[in-house]
Amino acid sequence: MMMYQTFPKVELHLHLDGSMRIQTACELLQLKEEIVKKKMEAPISCDSLTDYLQVFDLPISLLQTKENLTRVTKELGEDLKQDGVIYAEVRFCPLLHIQKGLTPQEVIEAVLEGISKAPVKMNLILCMMRHFSLEQNQMIIKLAQQYHLPLDLAGDEAKYPTEHFSSLFSEINQYHIPFTIHAGESGNIDSLQAAFSFQAKRIGHGIQVVNSEALLQEADQQKVHFEICPTSNIQTKAVSSYEKHPIAQLYKMGYSLSVNTDNRTVSHITLSEEYEKLAHTFHWNQEDFKKINFNAIDVAFLNEEEKEKLKAIIKAV
Repeated sequence: MMMYQTFPKVELHLHLDGSMRIQTACELLQLKEEIVKKKMEAPISCDSLTDYLQVFDLPISLLQTKENLTRVTKELGEDLKQDGVIYAEVRFCPLLHIQKGLTPQEVIEAVLEGISKAPVKMNLILCMMRHFSLEQNQMIIKLAQQYHLPLDLAGDEAKYPTEHFSSLFSEINQYHIPFTIHAGESGNIDSLQAAFSFQAKRIGHGIQVVNSEALLQEADQQKVHFEICPTSNIQTKAVSSYEKHPIAQLYKMGYSLSVNTDNRTVSHITLSEEYEKLAHTFHWNQEDFKKINFNAIDVAFLNEEEKEKLKAIIKAV
């Protein structure tokens, strides 16, 4: 029988502010656990993605000092180690953490310090936000250049359509900055069409692709990788149940995909638990999970030597 927690895993889609320990928030706020949980964990079924995103307010309010940013990043690394994760890409938006006077550079450096202290190899992705102004997102592009970090576009795709960000991605492609895009989670297929037109090789979620034969063909031609977060998709009502989740369909069709938690705290889930649910629902076995992790490593924001080291760990299982 497969031991999900000890199986070496790679996670590509993980939000820092959505993965803060409940106990840490309780300590910082001097509040009881049941009060904090209600504010940091999304219900099993939200009304929408917009509803789901509201639970980020509290952790973001706490992540406004260097000490807290470093601590929470390091603790996330400890939690990942406990979960059997051998490599993770953690994403966040630095401009959401300057409310108490930190500069964006200080914010990024505090998180990078936490990464340096973590017991697991982690890399950082900077998120542009859909509700931000063009100037704010251009500032994040400049920060990505300054710190040699990849980019993401996150936020409510139903309210802020992906196609509105074409000028940003022209700039990103001009500078050859690696990137991923949240698309095709709750929005219509136009969101994915726009992401593909921006030459995205990685898509956060992307599950609406199954609703378009033309987009499935385009994803195949462009060799697009889908960072899929099953439990999160069910919470946001992007999918009605685990049994109806298109991850199995995409996997069977041979698309490159990875399994991710999205937000460990908000979704009250570990990567081991995601694997266990997939194994139970779709009868996936160790070989399936090895293949999915090799897919993840192939598209990770790493050099080839680092990728080979991770693959060797998984091959040895």
